[in-house]
Amino acid sequence: MNKYFIDFDLNNFWSDNEYAKNYQSAPVIYDLIEVVEKELGFKLPQSYIELMKTRNGGIPNKTFFATTEETTWGNRIEIEGIFGIGVDSSAFALCGDNGNQFWINEWGYPDFGVYICDTPSGGHDLIMLDYRKCGKNGEPEVAHVDQEDDYKVTTIAKNFETFITGLTGD
Repeated sequence: MNKYFIDFDLNNFWSDNEYAKNYQSAPVIYDLIEVVEKELGFKLPQSYIELMKTRNGGIPNKTFFATTEETTWGNRIEIEGIFGIGVDSSAFALCGDNGNQFWINEWGYPDFGVYICDTPSGGHDLIMLDYRKCGKNGEPEVAHVDQEDDYKVTTIAKNFETFITGLTGD
């Protein structure tokens, strides 16, 4: 039984616009999760896996998240889309051509977590699962990383479920 996203409407979570398809990977299967976790070196939060079972990557209908600490966005951040669990060449799969390692190797983002969302900034800030406090197998916090501010890391949610349920329309 799924213990995540109780009393949260997942049926209306995802946008069906054409661009959202660029974020979608093949449906999640157990073997794929193992492969991706091994390549990333981190255990993905179960809440992230459960959300990806509904649609493996995409653009949510609500894309803003209020922050308690100010970022370059002010007192909120905006996401473009959520990366799916995948190893394919999809630009927005965790282990795809432009996935987690791309951001670390090509853009110099810190290597202590998994980058799960891009923003409208075109790569100049990202949203990540931050494993520094919990270790590679724990429940990570969600953080905003700002490339334009010397890769400043700002924790924005205590976990992935809190991040997703906290997204708003404006």
